[in-house]
Amino acid sequence: MEILQIIVVVLQGAAISLGMGTSTLAVTNFFVAIADGKIDPDERKMMGVVYAVLRVAMVLIFSTTILLFLSSVMANGLEGVSAFVLAQLIITFVLFTNAWLMTKRLMPSSIGPALQAGSWYTLGIMSTLVGMVGVTVALGMFALWYCAAIVVALVTVNGVMAYLKK
Repeated sequence: MEILQIIVVVLQGAAISLGMGTSTLAVTNFFVAIADGKIDPDERKMMGVVYAVLRVAMVLIFSTTILLFLSSVMANGLEGVSAFVLAQLIITFVLFTNAWLMTKRLMPSSIGPALQAGSWYTLGIMSTLVGMVGVTVALGMFALWYCAAIVVALVTVNGVMAYLKK
């Protein structure tokens, strides 16, 4: 059982890395595409490929997080689930919800890309800190850091968009 958990954790790390990198490309492609005021068919095609890879990363993260959650519950009960796993579930929920809202064009472009980028970077930084230095964070502290990351992403993404539209 331990080898299976190791495989799931490694797969999750790879999926988070893939998601962070692809999210960076998605936002960068978005900036390039809107710089001239229109998204042409070639830009749309490239963005579609990036979004497809991003969805693969999201499915892998969802699957591995659920497996780790269930493993933790089976071993220790609900009270044994770490704040880290709960934080991963929250971020995964935000990623899926935001992606769906952006696909349906219900999420404004001033919020959606920043929310995705902030979520991916929070997930990546959080998993690195937990994995490398064993940082433990209470769920409330995670929420504060996550909100701060979203604010930084909103300011950065909207600042770049405003600069490009000038």
